[in-house]
Amino acid sequence: MRIHYEELALPVSKHLADALAELLTKQSLIGDCVTINFRDPNYDAENGGFHPVEIRLEKRDEAWHVCYITDFAYVGIGPYAELVKELDFDFQSGVFQNLFGVFPIEQATEMYQIWESNFLYYWFELSVYEVSVSA
Repeated sequence: MRIHYEELALPVSKHLADALAELLTKQSLIGDCVTINFRDPNYDAENGGFHPVEIRLEKRDEAWHVCYITDFAYVGIGPYAELVKELDFDFQSGVFQNLFGVFPIEQATEMYQIWESNFLYYWFELSVYEVSVSA
């Protein structure tokens, strides 16, 4: 199983690509699209926690390609809080979106590197996520 990570608009690491490939290898996948959700079961609007993350991959030319990586967060207070995209790295559309607007994806290089490093630490070192894969 191969995840294409080279020559993308953002520096997706081999570590992340290998981790996703290993995760997909353990699944019985049917189809050419997969969505991976990472959830901290204790995350809520009142107490915080680790943000939910969604990664979408599509299979093309015998390799899986990253379509987008989205990090969600609660915005608002109490019963009015809602889960929104806090960071959205959309590789297919070539844009990066955060709470301040939409930008060319290349402008998110530093932000992406920090985000990915933190995400991998939370996933592997802290084991905070429940992971689900849907095709």
